[in-house]
Amino acid sequence: MDALRLPAVESCAQRLQETMTAVQELTRKQRLEYNKLQKRLRRQVSHAILDYRMIGEGDRVMVCVSGGKDSYAMLDILLRLQKSAPVNFELVAVNMDQKQPGFPEEVLPAWLQAQGVPYHILEKDTYSVVKSIIPEGKTTCGLCSRLRRGSLYGFAESIGATRIALGHHRDDIVETLFLNMFFGGTLKAMPPKLLSDDGRNVVIRPMAYCKEKDLTAYARYREFPIIPCNLCGSQENLQRVEVKRMLADWEKRYPGRTETLFRSICNVAPSQLGDRELFDFAGLEQAAPPPGDIRLVSV
Repeated sequence: MDALRLPAVESCAQRLQETMTAVQELTRKQRLEYNKLQKRLRRQVSHAILDYRMIGEGDRVMVCVSGGKDSYAMLDILLRLQKSAPVNFELVAVNMDQKQPGFPEEVLPAWLQAQGVPYHILEKDTYSVVKSIIPEGKTTCGLCSRLRRGSLYGFAESIGATRIALGHHRDDIVETLFLNMFFGGTLKAMPPKLLSDDGRNVVIRPMAYCKEKDLTAYARYREFPIIPCNLCGSQENLQRVEVKRMLADWEKRYPGRTETLFRSICNVAPSQLGDRELFDFAGLEQAAPPPGDIRLVSV
């Protein structure tokens, strides 16, 4: 009987060995993919910081961490870049507990402590304010984000932050461009760096060059403890959902379309648009060179 079972045992052992080899190969491949991914994201964040002079010597950067994949990735990458940066700067993580029902208060403090980064948890019950203003069934995201932004701007001053870092990425910026064109009648997006309306805060978006799909993969590799953004029960902005779906369809049919759209935001020709405040169309004739001074340029 033992002799009859031996081939089956050998076959089972062989299959087990093949499975283990396949798992090892997969793990090796995943490590290579992760290494390439993290290098790409660090490079893109570094380039954005340099291109827009986001962070300089002695800056105190308040990194806004919501518990979503993007803000986790931003802080994680900035912490790694800080170790090899040519300038000295501080990082301070800040999360705003808006008192949404079911918000896991222990998750972020535990993770931030493990990273060894200074942090603050700012408690503001904006949830009750929003629910008292927005009718039931309507999206609360717009008002919620404005209240959160106002509180964070004020808190940045109180801790002496010279920069406020937000986790918006390339896809967010392109989506906002189309949202403003389609529903606002304005040609604007999210700039990688801006001065707040009151002139008191410099806001930076270090991940302006990063793709959302890369950040999703990075969050999966790093196993960030993601906190859902819809604990309040609000529906996501349907206009943004529609624009996101449209861009995803374009990207599927024409790979690279989103990157091209992003580049257009960085290559604006005011004379080829129609904003009279950006370009002096009325004085165009006076600004033109005299006929004898026209030069041909090879393109």
